[in-house]
Amino acid sequence: MNTATQTSPTLEAAVAAAEARFAAANPRSRARHEQACAVLPGGHSRQTLFFAPFPLTMQGGHGARITDLDQHEYLNLVGDFAAGVFGSTCEPIQKVVSETLRGGISLSGLNLHESELARLISQRMPSIEQVRFCNSGSEACLYAVQIARHATGRSKLLVFNGCYHGGFMIYGDKDPPLSIPFPLVKATYNDVEGTRKLIRAHAAELAAVVVEPVMGSGGAIPGTREFLQMLRDETRRAGPMLIFDEVMTSRLGPGGVQGLLGIQPDLTTLGKFWGGGFAFGAFGGASELMRHMDVSRGGLLSQGGTFNNNVVTMAAGLVGARDVYTPEACRSLNSRGDWLREQLNGLGAKSGIALQATGIGGVLNTHWTVGPITHPGQVVPIHAPVRRLFQLEMIESGFFVAQRGMINLSLPVEQGDLAAFVRAAGEFLTRHSALLPRAVVH
Repeated sequence: MNTATQTSPTLEAAVAAAEARFAAANPRSRARHEQACAVLPGGHSRQTLFFAPFPLTMQGGHGARITDLDQHEYLNLVGDFAAGVFGSTCEPIQKVVSETLRGGISLSGLNLHESELARLISQRMPSIEQVRFCNSGSEACLYAVQIARHATGRSKLLVFNGCYHGGFMIYGDKDPPLSIPFPLVKATYNDVEGTRKLIRAHAAELAAVVVEPVMGSGGAIPGTREFLQMLRDETRRAGPMLIFDEVMTSRLGPGGVQGLLGIQPDLTTLGKFWGGGFAFGAFGGASELMRHMDVSRGGLLSQGGTFNNNVVTMAAGLVGARDVYTPEACRSLNSRGDWLREQLNGLGAKSGIALQATGIGGVLNTHWTVGPITHPGQVVPIHAPVRRLFQLEMIESGFFVAQRGMINLSLPVEQGDLAAFVRAAGEFLTRHSALLPRAVVH
């Protein structure tokens, strides 16, 4: 039995008390949110940033720290949901952005940076021989699946329950209304034999298998090597394209997770940190496949987009990836993430409380359940009282974390910062030990 799904009045009372303290401590954020609700549905433009009783409004940040309207400073462990690799400030990026702005924007043509950024991406991720830019990871995933559907002449996509491939590609037992109604085959993440059977059964209709090599929004759940290699082998045999959504995971190794595992997909989607803090998306693969985007050579897929090669994004992205998030910096940051995950798992084991952390490197997720987590169906829901209590009390302690439990490290986060967070998490376990789910399987 998964004890983490049980709620009790006592735990809910602790949440209510934490919410009351939060509201009392943040009157300016509350007022700002109430004003925003008049002109923004829900008071925001990004659902992932909302949490009860109201989201904080940030007025600034420096390095790994951010400050809200009520002048509370936090260690930012949300990390802009994996996009904030560089922290809130990064001198080399800020310098090149300033220089670029002085040189002119809206130039109405190609610019000096886009081919250099494309070349760097191709060098880091050899499966991407050619790449096209767009404005978000959501766009990138849509472009990639449409290339696959066009190139194969097939219509269906195989996706995984609980997947997130952008705001228009969220699929599960019940798909959200905004999800594009592609014809789908749905499988269970990390289910090697079940997925193999589905690929073989639907081979003649499948255009692509779309997968995050580490499920991000689904709970920072790594795909096993056996599972991902099976996808590579079966798609090669049956003909659908294998699309790796590395919008979030490309930060986990110099060549993304595909580089860590040595598994090359047909198409890859990118986003988040590659824009240097600005809106960015990219998709690419082998030249033979990407030729469908080259209308000068007979390709039929014409891609528009006013800001696809935005000069500021291209400049910031190039400097950020080339000069700041170097392979050495990437390995160092992800090593700190591995340390943090081990420490959190150690807290759970030592206390006997069902706390565990999943993920790879600097992208991880806390969970309040026992047993291995291999797919999103095993994850405690985002609005569970234990998640809400942990988030609110960590914020109260000076650590900005997401309600879903996701933690994304940035380069300015230091080892001492992480040790302080581990101490705060340990104090939380001690303080609420009688309320929290126990690490016992019945």
